[in-house]
Amino acid sequence: MRRAVCPGSFDPVTNGHLDIIGRASRLFDEVIVGVLVNQSKSGLFTVEERIDMLREVTSSYDNVRVESFRGLLVDFCRAQEASVLIKGLRAVSDFDYELQMAQMNIGLAGVETLFMPTNPLYSFLSSSLIKDVAKWGGDISAHVPDRVREALQARIGPASRG
Repeated sequence: MRRAVCPGSFDPVTNGHLDIIGRASRLFDEVIVGVLVNQSKSGLFTVEERIDMLREVTSSYDNVRVESFRGLLVDFCRAQEASVLIKGLRAVSDFDYELQMAQMNIGLAGVETLFMPTNPLYSFLSSSLIKDVAKWGGDISAHVPDRVREALQARIGPASRG
């Protein structure tokens, strides 16, 4: 079975993330979306909330499942019996960092990294930018699934514009 891991914090998941997950699901028998548990960072959404949102918005893909992990990504890959990582690249600056990680991962555990260029529609998207725009009442509906938009509005709501 060809199995790949698509890792990230997904705080929150964006349409850019979903584009990469969907495209990967056409290339592999199974795609595991790995939600990083980073105890040194406090996210806007809990890991459980992120997993719930991801499971809901990826439910149309029969071969995608969502799991959390902590520690080394390559250890998670081994546990999932996945030998490939899928990473979306938005810009050259992403490549510089991700290349170093890819080289470390292949050296540590023989885990390959497949870089997917982001659809130009989503090349500027990041979870941080989405949270900032939502915080100030901007329209994020074209950039995240409705479920995520609703969760963001409930969590942070628009700031006053006084």
